[in-house]
Amino acid sequence: MKKLLMAAALAGMLAPVAVVMSPGVAMAGPIDRACMASDRKARSLRLCRCIQQVADQTLSRSDQRMAAKFFRDPQKAQDVRQSDSQNHEAFWRKYRAFGETAAAMCS
Repeated sequence: MKKLLMAAALAGMLAPVAVVMSPGVAMAGPIDRACMASDRKARSLRLCRCIQQVADQTLSRSDQRMAAKFFRDPQKAQDVRQSDSQNHEAFWRKYRAFGETAAAMCS
């Protein structure tokens, strides 16, 4: 299950991506910062920005902050996924959609 979680969140980490950004735009969101701080070999500025762009389209800022914590602590993702909280269940549905979209757009 841990592998599925990481694949959903970071599916695009295995392939280079091309992201079109406006010149001078350097706004890092919570996902982008967590991605760049990770120790994964496949991370890159372009990949992390792509994942952040998908997060901006699919997750609220508070959802992004929660998801960013998963980079540092994958067990937290497991805890949220298995939680009985309705808020966590709603978050997890959005998070899975985010992961699927990021995999499609960033890989």
